Amino acid sequence: MLKIWTLKESDKAAETTETNENTKKTSPAVLRMMRDQKDLDLPHTCKIDFPNVDDLLNFFVDISPDDGYYKGGRFTFKVVIPPDYPHEAPKVECTQKIYHPNVDLNGKVCLNILREEWKPVLSVTSVVLGVLYLFIEPNPEDPLNKEAAECLLANRQTFASNVKRAMKGAFLNNTQYDNVMTT
Repeated sequence: MLKIWTLKESDKAAETTETNENTKKTSPAVLRMMRDQKDLDLPHTCKIDFPNVDDLLNFFVDISPDDGYYKGGRFTFKVVIPPDYPHEAPKVECTQKIYHPNVDLNGKVCLNILREEWKPVLSVTSVVLGVLYLFIEPNPEDPLNKEAAECLLANRQTFASNVKRAMKGAFLNNTQYDNVMTT
């Protein structure tokens, strides 16, 4: 009788081990992203693309401003959600070389909510809208591309001309920019 009881206990232990191995825990970042994805509320000028539907932590955002200096362009950003999300801000990087005071030539984005003003209550929608706002109202007071910021502060017409030329893939000050025009 003791043997049967021991066998039953070892069978139960084996089942529990198999169940634990077959059940993957979903990380808090993925759980939050599932909620953020469900709650997405973006304007028609912003589109999100999840190239791998099973990976909610890596995706692309296309922004096509319909107003301002960057009207007529389409800008693509790679977004990486860190494991500590929402306690840590997403990493956002422009995939194209663009002329913008708040985006450096390597694609890094200067946006306050991606740095010191990040709070866990913010969401992916907040981040996308923040990046969109940079295209509507570039911020020359907190630049990554100091040359573009200085131009914007000194002469808005020259800045507008530089933006249009750069968006068409022109060279500006020995740097060739990517053609981001949609038409």
